[in-house]
This record gives sequence, C-alpha cells and structure tokens, in this order.
Amino acid sequence: MLTKAEITRLRALDEKQYREAAGLFVVEGEKIIGELIASKHPLLEIYATEAWKNPVSDSRVRTVSAEEMSRISHFPKPSPVLAVGRIERATLAAGELDQGLTLALDRIQDAGNVGTLLRIAEWFALDRVVMSPDCADLFSLKVISASMGSFARVRVISTPLDQALAGLSVPVLGCDLEGSNVHVLPPMKDAVIVIGSEGRGLSAGIESFISQCITIPRHGGAESLNAAVAAAIVCDNLRRLAQ
Repeated sequence: MLTKAEITRLRALDEKQYREAAGLFVVEGEKIIGELIASKHPLLEIYATEAWKNPVSDSRVRTVSAEEMSRISHFPKPSPVLAVGRIERATLAAGELDQGLTLALDRIQDAGNVGTLLRIAEWFALDRVVMSPDCADLFSLKVISASMGSFARVRVISTPLDQALAGLSVPVLGCDLEGSNVHVLPPMKDAVIVIGSEGRGLSAGIESFISQCITIPRHGGAESLNAAVAAAIVCDNLRRLAQ
C-alpha cells in the first residue's frame, strides 16, 4: 500500500517548484517508459498495476492497485505505469553552437509545442536544442509526453539566449513573417535556427543576434503557422540543401 505521504510526493511532481526542490520528474505511459527502460535511462522508481503489458524483472518496479494508480496519476485516464527519474540539466560548452545545427527556442511556453519541437529535433538529427529559461519546463509531464521520449535522447540546454548567441561565427536564422524565403537558402551544415513564440514572435533582446530572418512563403490567408510546424519545414529545408 502506498502511504499518504508517498501519494502526496508523487502528485506534487506536477509542480515545477517541487520538481526543482526534489530534483525529480515524473513520466507516465507504457510506450514512453518502455523506451526509457530499453535505452537504460536512469529511472529511480517505477509504479505499475497488473495491467502493465510489458513488465520487467526490475527491483525498481513496485506493484500498485488500479485505485492507487488513479491517485498518483496526473492523467484523467491513468496509465498502468508511472515512473520517477532524476533531473539532470546539461550546460552549454564554450563554442558549442559554432558546430552543427542548433534549434533555439525563444519563449515557447506551450508545453505541447516544446515537446513536439524536441521530437522534430530528433527526427532531423539536430545536434542540440537550446531553450530560453522562460520556455515551458523540459521536465514537465506535458513536455515529456509530447516529446514521446525525445526529451531523453536529444541534448537540451536551458540558458539565456542572449548569452548563448553572442559572438557566434555561424549563421543565426530567425523565423519571422518578414524574412527571406527559406527555400532559397544556401546549403549550410552549421547554423542556429531561432523559433519565437506564436503570439509574440522573436523577443526584442534576441533580434540583434539574428544574422538573417527567414520565412516560409504563405499562399493562403492563415495568419501564421504553429511554431513546431514552422520549425519542421525549416529543418527539412536545411537538411535537404545540405545533401
């Protein structure tokens, strides 16, 4: 039986303040937890009901009842498995952004978008993702779920973008409605792609570091593209041109 204190602790991991204090995050779902186990991601605790279809012989697994799972789950419809991992945040090395392709997220506060952007970064084999501190938290359950496990396979650094982008020798491409056509970019294997929030675009403090604004040609009447959709199109073009 789970104690009241254990249930409270697991439920509290939904809050960023508690996650940071405890240094822990929570993840739910058979598929994503199965992938994390297969990749030997360092999960600390695993709670599962007898309905879990992929049980493992592992000392970390603790069997709970369906009722207990409903009390610790953060989903309206509880998954049969929930796990807890340790928060580990990467730091940016000097000169790191001058090599390879980087996706920089500027104030992307929608957790679903952040998770999808991590999946896009993994799909296109980008070298890293840099997130401004005011983006949705990497270790929130919504980001983790939307990333479908990419949060654990992509190098992600949270750092002020004005510091990260200062003094770079590679092109810094800012996605903006008034930019030049992304389809006519020259081939480039090293670059930083900056995606701003849908509602506010690129922040004023970042614009001075942008070497070229780019856009996706609009043929219809939609006001804008979803940030993740725009990032996918830009990444696809860069990979295509580099071939």
